Amino acid sequence: MRPPVAPPGWSRWLVPPAALSVHLSIGQAYAWSVFKPPLESALHLSGTQSALPFQLGIVMLGLSAAFGGTLVERNGPRWAMTVALVCFSSGFLIAALGAAISQYWLIVFGYGFVGGIGLGIGYISPVSTLIKWFPDRPGMATGIAIMGFGGGALIASPWSAQMLESFGSDSDGIALAFLVHGLTYAAFMSLGVFLVRVPRTEGARTPGAPGTLDGPQVSARAAVRTPQFWCLWIVLCMNVTAGIGILEKAAPMITDFFSDTSTPVSAAAAAGFVALLSAANMAGRIGWSSASDLIGRKNVYRVYLGVGALMYLLIAQFGDASKPLFVVCALVILSFYGGGFATIPAYLKDLFGAYQVGAIHGRLLTAWSTAGVLGPLIVNWVADRQEEAGMSGAGLYGLSLTIMIGLLIVGFVANEFVRPVHARHHIPAPREAAHDGTDQHAAQ
Repeated sequence: MRPPVAPPGWSRWLVPPAALSVHLSIGQAYAWSVFKPPLESALHLSGTQSALPFQLGIVMLGLSAAFGGTLVERNGPRWAMTVALVCFSSGFLIAALGAAISQYWLIVFGYGFVGGIGLGIGYISPVSTLIKWFPDRPGMATGIAIMGFGGGALIASPWSAQMLESFGSDSDGIALAFLVHGLTYAAFMSLGVFLVRVPRTEGARTPGAPGTLDGPQVSARAAVRTPQFWCLWIVLCMNVTAGIGILEKAAPMITDFFSDTSTPVSAAAAAGFVALLSAANMAGRIGWSSASDLIGRKNVYRVYLGVGALMYLLIAQFGDASKPLFVVCALVILSFYGGGFATIPAYLKDLFGAYQVGAIHGRLLTAWSTAGVLGPLIVNWVADRQEEAGMSGAGLYGLSLTIMIGLLIVGFVANEFVRPVHARHHIPAPREAAHDGTDQHAAQ
């Protein structure tokens, strides 16, 4: 199951497509909302209940990435991609059974718990391999792969909607749609399993590029004991919370903002707005992460957090007066949301080295699990309280937008505290060489 070492002359540009085959598949998670209305109707669920599979999936993503990161580093990307394939596809098959026999707990367990493990392992599976293949451009390399997670919904959303239209939106139609998803994604993810390769000791080096393990190296166990790790945890959590707050409630938010104006937003226009946000999320992952290779990781996070706070301020103050302003600001925020995900592996590599960057990345993704609960909770809870107080339209979101600005400022400050890791956390050179030799031997 260990991946074969690339033969001489193997193109490193074959590795990003392997990663994309996994990330485009697990990116279906962002299209879960397509199944919410049919499930609510067929199984008589509330909106909160129909969101449980997605919420549990995001929680399990962070937990499985954190606890499985060391295993991913130890066993290699082919093992990790295989585990992701089995769990993610099995999750759909279990959910299909649950829909067929009208047992919603099976859908939650299958898609949320089992599938969520596949999300986490699949998300981090190619990270360290890509960084080792592209030591000269780690931001671009990880951005290409993680772009797939943001863009997966662009494929899955219309595809799922078409299946529900063809099969029916009752429990049998939902079950059949889940079944097709599970089988199709298994076939597609298998491409990545068979295509992925690890570099030879010298094979990942390009002329003029640094070596894979050049510079200070820090183990995953040591990394979580550094202030730099926790500063980046706060940075990622704040950036994701701010982005997911808009993403989760995008359609009703734009509808509410302009409901009291002379030009209300139709349901079709709101759906188009959601599609635009998905595109911005995807574009930000490759665009901003590539830019970080040029301007530096710390500087690009200053843009995400500082300019993001400004975008939220403009929406809060003037968003209901101008649709173009509202849309542009939201698109910029979502591009920062996607860019933050894609840039963080390269930021970790800069600070801790490539030695166990996949395991460190997995532990950091617990920030995503936290933000996945925190962002929607802030926006929805505040909107509900404001509505009970008699507010309407843009007034439902004023307080939550202010909270998001505050969170982004907290993230901005945390980023300013990031400094090079103290030498006491570095792996000593002789030990590093021994570990490197062990890892290369295990990979072969």
